[in-house]
Amino acid sequence: MSEEVSKIEAELKEKFGEDTDANLIAECVKVCQLYNLSGENLYWKWESLRMNRHFVHLTLNDLQDIKAMIKRDIDRDNISKRFARGNLSGRQSRGFGRPSMGGAGRPVVAATRSGGLPGTPAKPVRRHDGFDLARMDAGKYPIAGPSRVTFVGPPTDEAARKKRAYRYMYEKVSERSEVLDDRIDHIGELVKSYYDIEELGDPSAVTEEDVTVVGRIVHDAESSSGAVKLNEASLVLESSRMMGSGARVPLRFHLDVKLRRGARHAGGQGMFPGAIVALRGKNGGGGSFLVTEILSLPPLDPPSEAHVKSETSETQFSMFVASGPFTSDADLAYKPLQSLVIKLVAAKPAVVLLVGPFVDAAHPAIKTGEVDVSPQEIFQTELVTRLQEFLDASPGSTVLLVPSVRDVLSDHAVFPQCELPRALCNDPRIRLLPNPARFTLNGVHVAATSVDVLFHLRKEEFFKRATEAPDAMVNLCRHILQQRSFYPIFPVPLDLAHDVNLDVTHSDMLYLSPPDDEGEVEDSADPSRARCAPDVLIVPSRLKHFSKVVDSTVAVNPSFLTKSTYAVVEYAGHGAPGPAKDRTKVEIHRLES
Repeated sequence: MSEEVSKIEAELKEKFGEDTDANLIAECVKVCQLYNLSGENLYWKWESLRMNRHFVHLTLNDLQDIKAMIKRDIDRDNISKRFARGNLSGRQSRGFGRPSMGGAGRPVVAATRSGGLPGTPAKPVRRHDGFDLARMDAGKYPIAGPSRVTFVGPPTDEAARKKRAYRYMYEKVSERSEVLDDRIDHIGELVKSYYDIEELGDPSAVTEEDVTVVGRIVHDAESSSGAVKLNEASLVLESSRMMGSGARVPLRFHLDVKLRRGARHAGGQGMFPGAIVALRGKNGGGGSFLVTEILSLPPLDPPSEAHVKSETSETQFSMFVASGPFTSDADLAYKPLQSLVIKLVAAKPAVVLLVGPFVDAAHPAIKTGEVDVSPQEIFQTELVTRLQEFLDASPGSTVLLVPSVRDVLSDHAVFPQCELPRALCNDPRIRLLPNPARFTLNGVHVAATSVDVLFHLRKEEFFKRATEAPDAMVNLCRHILQQRSFYPIFPVPLDLAHDVNLDVTHSDMLYLSPPDDEGEVEDSADPSRARCAPDVLIVPSRLKHFSKVVDSTVAVNPSFLTKSTYAVVEYAGHGAPGPAKDRTKVEIHRLES
């Protein structure tokens, strides 16, 4: 032992200098013995710190930093060994996110061994080198068998994919203005046809007679700041360049203002920045437009009753709907998702719809970088592998994934958003959809988005109340249907803009119904271009979970899985009586804690 100590001392004095304090050399020897280092190795570790901090001479404080660095390296190596050699439950099921405390008291999230489905025997799994998903052998994935439902989604040809994966951050002011104008003109034509009006008026023109005008609700920039919610005193109507040269006119409401063709139990009319409205009244020369009547916008056509048989000739089906985040902020263990998969294996629904974010950019561990594995590995291990376990247990089921602008996995973090890269999941039983998405299941039209549009509408809405108390959630969903857009607000509220990243130039992909001038498209060919209202509208929100019938549509807010809630949609089949809304049953379930 004395020879070993003498050798270490000699190496230390050679590297640090003969005049180094003897007590400091003794402490260095203890560190070398504790971590099985040579004197030369300790010197090079000090050199790495010295390059960053410009040390001149070794001190006791430097030695403490070296010990902390060595400990971090050892902990990292131990984590990697556990990740590579752990006993795994199910096919490649591994857990992430049991936190240990790192520097400054921050949680260090690392891969740990966690069980998959209960009762599944543990077996070691060979890890792919680097987990490079693009190089994984496609032949190892199962071949999709006959599905229990007939799924028709957005087109997957190269041209359609390229259109959805548009280049963003290249918007021109002229293009944004043209898109906003076209939307006013399009809904103006619908109003003229619906109410049999020969000509729409200009709200800025002084008239003696009442006229019908169509325009966009905006904030009065002079009477209110951007942080103030829209109110009756700050309402301004903006016309299109074709109908009113883009003029903005303040709105004033008559004391006896009426609502024409309003929905039953609507309780009044809601307005918000960006809403397209149809109003009747006149500009008497006082610099404002006096509204005497609010015209309800034309509703979407009811869903088509064209029946589509599934591959098994049965048209009834069940669908589980859950929205992310799928793991709590405390870790990356994805425990709520594990509980959901247990429910899926037991119930074996025909369809599972999961709405992102899947790997949330807003997660504390992701934001601070305290993660030792890539987002692709987390997605593959915690989500894809667990879903494959469910699909193996339930042949014929289909999984649908809708991303979020907060997904780290997506390189297209704007709204509208293209689907996740196929390299993340080559399993044909798992379908990747854009955000928002419209698709059909046995002919039942479903629309879904991951943006919390209900909360945004609730925050921005000014409601012109009538006599009866309205159902607030129904009215919020009705805005989406009447405005024919998954996100009808413009501009996006500043404090919520990061949740949307709205690309106005491509907002035509947010339309629930395409303009009439785009030519007729068969609903069965491309559900995203269907002109009918969806049978089921999925709108996850931080607002309280609900299931409501809005006109001919069943609107569902399953809330977030981290709140332990998800939705179960049961469709009774084409043979059941009544329209689709009467054949559809929705229940909000809770995960067992």
